[in-house]
Amino acid sequence: RAALQHACFVARTRPRRRAERKRRNFRVHGSDMPAWEQQEVEIEQEVLHVKRTVEQELQKVRDAGRGDLEKMEEDANFDEELIQIRRRIEKATNLLQKGLVEREKEVKLLLLATLCREHILFIGPPGTAKSELARRMSMVCRGNYFERLLTRFSVPEELFGPLSMKGLEMDQYVRKTHGYLPEASIAFVDEIFKANSAILNALLTILNERLFDNGNKRIPVPLVCLVGASNELPESEELDALYDRFLIRKIVRQVSEAGLSQLLTGVAWEDDDVEQAAEGEASPVDPSIDDEEEPVLLVEDLEKTRRKAIAGVAVPPTVIDLISDLRTFLQDKCEPPVYVSDRRLVKAVAMLKVAAYTNGRSQVNEFDCLLLTHCFWQRTEDCDKVDDWLLSQLSVDDGAKQVKYLLKGLFARACRAQGDAQKCAAIQGEILQVKALLSSKVSALRNTLGGEFASIRKHLWIGQDDAEAIVAAISPLMEKNKAAVEDLLGEVLVLEVAMSRRTEPHILAELLPAYWADFIRNGPVQR
Repeated sequence: RAALQHACFVARTRPRRRAERKRRNFRVHGSDMPAWEQQEVEIEQEVLHVKRTVEQELQKVRDAGRGDLEKMEEDANFDEELIQIRRRIEKATNLLQKGLVEREKEVKLLLLATLCREHILFIGPPGTAKSELARRMSMVCRGNYFERLLTRFSVPEELFGPLSMKGLEMDQYVRKTHGYLPEASIAFVDEIFKANSAILNALLTILNERLFDNGNKRIPVPLVCLVGASNELPESEELDALYDRFLIRKIVRQVSEAGLSQLLTGVAWEDDDVEQAAEGEASPVDPSIDDEEEPVLLVEDLEKTRRKAIAGVAVPPTVIDLISDLRTFLQDKCEPPVYVSDRRLVKAVAMLKVAAYTNGRSQVNEFDCLLLTHCFWQRTEDCDKVDDWLLSQLSVDDGAKQVKYLLKGLFARACRAQGDAQKCAAIQGEILQVKALLSSKVSALRNTLGGEFASIRKHLWIGQDDAEAIVAAISPLMEKNKAAVEDLLGEVLVLEVAMSRRTEPHILAELLPAYWADFIRNGPVQR
């Protein structure tokens, strides 16, 4: 083994020792060295100088990435108002899932839907705590609560209130809405897809426009979130509009075998606990909150947070492209196609803004888009398609192929420049733009990997189990992607240093042999 290691060391250091020997001979013998050997020594010296300079530049990029990570950690401070909102959200999360087993995802999605003033649909068998979550949500946010189970024979009076007898005497067709859906802040409607056409028309207007037609007047309704529940997906086309009104959709499953012991031995939930917490009394779940008189979540706080998020959070072009590509994939490349309406796209972007704002960021990032798994599906099997596509896009950078193609063109122009000062300067200016792009990519990847995927693990709306599964799926691919981008950045730096020194083509061939071979093979032949 020692002999093998020595042989590897000799083979690895032979080119450097040969160059050093030639330099010594050149210094000692001077003009006695043949011209061809002098030229070879000069080439080797130039190549070594360029490589040392490139290594120094790469180290600067790595150090800058570490500095960005430290600065990001230092700047991850929330303003006082946002801190209070986060504390209330965390307290509400604890209250909602107290005594429930394997319902962290459902609780987080219900809270997110309420913050966004959107509606959520729970699909699953009976007895999986769908209605319980809605009741607890109404207690947490101090909202008027309405609950109803629909059947094929349900009439509008069950949801919107009975007709006013006095109104009929005065030739007015109005309803007494007190205690019914038009005056509720949080509502739960079970078996919602059994709504008939008489209920459907008024329900669609309430869900989307937050308006209710009562007689000859259209009155606003205070509805914040309607929780719909069903044992099955809609089959009739006339229910498509109602189905599209639910931005967030979640399949609720029975407790797994691993959680059965916790379910059967856990402490039963007491409604008094939620009511006490909603009234500002001591919290049975989170004793770390100092201000016991502080309410958990008020409807006014929800609306204020949503408005701030929509106005103050930016959506970068990379996220816009990601969402657009996802819609194209679902509608054009999936069989059967998955329809995503324009309304759903707009509302999904607003939801991502709220998610980013509550996580303390001023713009949406790609990891926020993981929440789209719960928005862009029509059938249960579509969930895996959306999830797999998003994970593949987050861990693979298709832009590297374009940069590689661009770099081949710049290398060909550098070879044809033949050391011309004006041409080399023009090429160097274009190389600087590519360098800035790759440097930002390297820094972003290093921050993500160096921070142990803090953007995912500490995400307010991604459950702990989901976060660990996501990290396990994309971590190896992102490590590979980072290595590929760093190699590409090294090649760009080599070309930049070479252009700054007006390097001749024969030296470029030594520095970037793969690009030289491609240039010789595919370059145009000039007579």
